[in-house]
Amino acid sequence: MRLLIFLWSLLFSCFVRGQSYYLFVGTYTNTGNLAGNPKLDSTGSKGIYVFRFDATTGKATALSHTEGVCNPSYLAIAPGGNTLYACTESRMQKKGSVSAFRFDRAGAQLQFINSVPSGGDNPAYVAVSNSGKWVAVANYTGGSLSVFPVGADGRLGFFAENIQHTGHGTNPDRQEKPHVHSVLFSPDQKSLYIQDLGLDKIMIEPIDESKDQPVGVGGLPVIVSGTLTPPPGRSAMREPALMVGTMAGVGPRHLTFHPNGKFAYVIEEMGGSVDVYRRNPNTGGLDSLQRIAAHPDTAKGPFRSSDIHVSPDGRFLYASNRAETTITTFAIDPATGLLRTLGYTLTMGQEPRNFTLDPSGQWLLVANQESDTIVVFRVDPKTGMLRSAGQTLSVPRPTCLKME
Repeated sequence: MRLLIFLWSLLFSCFVRGQSYYLFVGTYTNTGNLAGNPKLDSTGSKGIYVFRFDATTGKATALSHTEGVCNPSYLAIAPGGNTLYACTESRMQKKGSVSAFRFDRAGAQLQFINSVPSGGDNPAYVAVSNSGKWVAVANYTGGSLSVFPVGADGRLGFFAENIQHTGHGTNPDRQEKPHVHSVLFSPDQKSLYIQDLGLDKIMIEPIDESKDQPVGVGGLPVIVSGTLTPPPGRSAMREPALMVGTMAGVGPRHLTFHPNGKFAYVIEEMGGSVDVYRRNPNTGGLDSLQRIAAHPDTAKGPFRSSDIHVSPDGRFLYASNRAETTITTFAIDPATGLLRTLGYTLTMGQEPRNFTLDPSGQWLLVANQESDTIVVFRVDPKTGMLRSAGQTLSVPRPTCLKME
């Protein structure tokens, strides 16, 4: 069986060899307007950077960048690759927006379409549905999520729903209120998964794209814990459709699905572990299978794990750890979805906030935010382990990598 998987992996690699992709890099252009953060008026970043990535050599060539875009910290590419959405004005007090860009392939340029308020402070994650008709945004500091209709030209409308979470977690410093860190459409597009770091909860809301308000039962505030008093201006509240609780104080940050859609993996920011779930295809619910550390036993914390992705062939899972500056490699059992730790790779930089695998699965790129670098690693097709490809890109404060 292992031989067949290895041969399939080699065949897949040969099939995509010679292809090239566009690499989009989101950044912080300035930081520190949120309370408690040192102020940095300018990082030197121009905004969103576009590269050409060669899947044969692992080399990236700079093509273009935007101008005048404030803190495009997280990106999402619409189906077809002609439109890109970005969380903008992240880390700015009483701001927060989401912006749309048209991608001109002939000139490899991003052309600004429009920007609308994100519905809350510090938007940290954006996702787009497979139909391209809806965009969802997680407002981290605002503790809410917003859902936006998309026009035929990719233009964003004002949010159709703004769902405010209420409550708090067990850590008074990090979980004093809701902190929605990511939102993700399910592979079958029937559910929206909402990871709330402040509440140690994963909310699962049904989606009906034919409705004007497609998520749940409309944009009502969601009761999770704490007060039952509606926020000002609200006359009603509701429970989430489905809710999964993690261990107290671990802070669920990002979620990713296995390519087969049967399993989901969540990275805990403060717990420093990966939670493994089996996904119910009928309800969208998650059944807990495993919790496994994303760091060596010798690591004492505090942990600041950040990103998580499954390889395109579904054989390996990777998780980034900012405190240890490592990427952890896990093997995935194809039958059960369970993880087995294979090893750790230094990211050759500080604050590995985000990373991505190219569509061929041969390369893994890490955004080291505080080192102003993107480091390219080659993926061993047999073991899944990483080794430096000898390619480092210089980009000020890189925070998000997307490729298509």
